[in-house]
Amino acid sequence: MSEQRRIRVLDPRLANQIAAGEVVERPASVVKELVENAIDAGSSRIEVELEAGGARLIRVRDDGSGIAEEDLPLALSRHATSKILSLEELEGVASLGFRGEALASISSVSRLELTSNAADDPTAGWRVVAEGRNMEPRVSPAPHPRGTSVTVRDLFFNTPARRKFLRTEKTEFSHVEEAFRRQALSRYDIGWVLRHNQKTLHQLRPGDDQASRERRIASLLGKAFLENALHLDLAASGLRLWGWVGLPTHSRAQADQQYFFVNGRVVRDRLVAHAVRQAYRDVLFGGRHPVFVLYLEVDPTVVDVNVHPTKHEVRFRDGRLVHDFLFSSLHRALGEARAGQPGAGQSDEGPAGDDAEADGGEPQEAGQVRERDARWEQQPMALPGREEGERVTPDRVRAFMEGYRSLHPSHEETLLTPQPGAPRAEGGGVGGSAAGVALAERQAVQAARRPSLPEADDTRAPPLGYAIAQLHGVYILAQSERGLILVDMHAAHERIVYERMKTQVHGGRLDAQPLLVPVSLSASAAEVATAEAERDAFARFGVELDVAGPETLLVRQLPALLADADVEPLVRDMLADLERYGRSDRLEAHVNELLSTMACHGSVRANRQLTTAEMNALLRDMERTERSGQCNHGRPTWTEMSMKDLDRLFMRGQ
Repeated sequence: MSEQRRIRVLDPRLANQIAAGEVVERPASVVKELVENAIDAGSSRIEVELEAGGARLIRVRDDGSGIAEEDLPLALSRHATSKILSLEELEGVASLGFRGEALASISSVSRLELTSNAADDPTAGWRVVAEGRNMEPRVSPAPHPRGTSVTVRDLFFNTPARRKFLRTEKTEFSHVEEAFRRQALSRYDIGWVLRHNQKTLHQLRPGDDQASRERRIASLLGKAFLENALHLDLAASGLRLWGWVGLPTHSRAQADQQYFFVNGRVVRDRLVAHAVRQAYRDVLFGGRHPVFVLYLEVDPTVVDVNVHPTKHEVRFRDGRLVHDFLFSSLHRALGEARAGQPGAGQSDEGPAGDDAEADGGEPQEAGQVRERDARWEQQPMALPGREEGERVTPDRVRAFMEGYRSLHPSHEETLLTPQPGAPRAEGGGVGGSAAGVALAERQAVQAARRPSLPEADDTRAPPLGYAIAQLHGVYILAQSERGLILVDMHAAHERIVYERMKTQVHGGRLDAQPLLVPVSLSASAAEVATAEAERDAFARFGVELDVAGPETLLVRQLPALLADADVEPLVRDMLADLERYGRSDRLEAHVNELLSTMACHGSVRANRQLTTAEMNALLRDMERTERSGQCNHGRPTWTEMSMKDLDRLFMRGQ
């Protein structure tokens, strides 16, 4: 055995190098820490310069408040900061940095030089470096404008083992660029510059209005993001959520465009990820990831940011409240995006994102095409049936909708096509009388939101236009004011049927079926406590869960639709979700999976020849059905080619 060593205090450099192992993983980590310090300094412009992906040089320059000469030696010391002074300030910290370890850790594994000036006189700047085993700071005069510049050279030069883990220059720069992108999206009021190997890659002007924000997002994430995103701004219970969420049709194979900020701090939180997954649950294609840029504003005292050394995780005091608020906000935003409406995945300007104004003129109307030469100006195309004596009126549209009844089997007419005013039997139907009341209320709300066709203006078509043909018994061709609409009739009908079935089933408590033999589960003390506290949550879904002992649970009742389900893993997953997130969608997901299968089998099939009235009725149902842009499996149900797209395809006016 080796000789037992005595306890002793580590030398400062070794202690800082150990701390660097937690916060300095690669050049991107250095950029993140330095940029956060620049933001906390009240900067209005931040410049980031790199060489060799950041391994050779990282320089971050800002025009913030700067650091006074007498404070410079402390800037490179461990546990030295100006951002917090007491536990009370830590519990409500609003700054991005507060640990006081970043600069000391970085300087221990690199050649770091900090130059700062807290005065307006450019000759009053000072430079500080840490040298030697004890990392003693040395301060010397150095001209510098107001603000701070931090230069990091030769990262990991004295820790060869860590340097071996660095990847290629291209890979390391991609990580740095992602860190820069996250910080640039966190503060729109700051101007940003990113240079790599003497080449300027990003130069973002400050601006905190809506147009400036969208311009920055388009610059960092591409125009396609905004063209396929919904803007939301909701507030409730002291929480505010605003930003942009991508439509399900604009999903990605990787989760590389997901940005979530809590009080301006970019975070990756399991609770947030779970709420987002729930909101996109039945509208996203399997294996795809949604895109979003979301900002959550909460009281700093109700969120703990001192959870992880890199500060990318947070803990909410009331996690259930935050989870439910995020889920309901995103779920509502995605549900209100109707097919054919602006923001529902189809842009009036077309995918190219052309400006709405041509040659400085007035904004053009939707569906019109304005070419550069007046002689090529296209005339409006009349919709079918616009001849005198055959005008499209609301009465005619209602007649079209009467043909939709033939799309459903007669024995499903009550379920899938409920008639207004038809009274339900007391306690009958799925969910009992409570479901009928809830359904009636929801139908009343939806009817109030439903856009009505104008009685006087018969020159405008509905959002999805009017059907003109059926293609190979699979697709519906429709003509709208903007151009051509192509609809997958089975996928669209599947979503309509699915949403109506969900309304019926989830309108109240689910019909329950007592088990002939109760299922006994062995449970931990935490699971038993969760079962007792969340008894109402289980009962709402038709599950009767009793505590039979300190480590035993009994399942006495299940929803009738899940009579054949595997009880034990379902209940355990529900308990785990309730304990972690404050809510569970396991049972609801199982029910919805069954409803999705029923809707798929009950929808109109390919090669079914539909009349014009049936096709138009299907289009009208799509316009007022939530999430009708995707089928139950996440596939798109419709697409559009605007007149601009068609003219560009056929080179009209060129």
